[in-house]
Amino acid sequence: MFTGIITDVGSVRSVIKTGDWRFEFNTAYETAKIDLGASIACSGCCLTVVDRGPGWFAAEVSAETMSKTICSTWEAGSLVNFERPLKAGDELGGHIVSGHVDGVGTITLIEPEGDSLRFQFKAPEELSPFIASKGSIAVNGVSLTVNEVSDAIFGVNIIPHTRENTTFRSFQVGALVNLEIDLLARYVARLLEKE
Repeated sequence: MFTGIITDVGSVRSVIKTGDWRFEFNTAYETAKIDLGASIACSGCCLTVVDRGPGWFAAEVSAETMSKTICSTWEAGSLVNFERPLKAGDELGGHIVSGHVDGVGTITLIEPEGDSLRFQFKAPEELSPFIASKGSIAVNGVSLTVNEVSDAIFGVNIIPHTRENTTFRSFQVGALVNLEIDLLARYVARLLEKE
């Protein structure tokens, strides 16, 4: 489990196609303290560390994950948000994030609003019922509060700190992003289906 509070922005070091895909990532994490088999959220995707060295770690990504996330767009140099998993007693600064991406969205608008930037995203139609104004959503692993929703379009404000410390600093209109809906929204919808 994660909170959507990004603790490092690294980059893709290499992509190797074997049976699955092997991604190597540059990171500021002290990788000697990361166990093999540990989970790291990589722009919202919970990936398993399979190898590591000073300043880098590797993860293998299946065809299923490649087809459902933006991992398929990553190449050497692509920026990636990183978050280590929660430990008992950690502060819950964002919201509960599983690292299981629900779909890929598209940035449709970026415009200044005060010192912040207003971002709008188009979500896949099947996710739109789960996105609520003032609810939470993870975009590329970043915990955000939804400002408004209109059908499959939703908006958020990105403050300067978030922009500077996440991959939001490099986003442009048309870019693809990983979306994870709020876990509570998912379970409430499932319960309502049974009525």
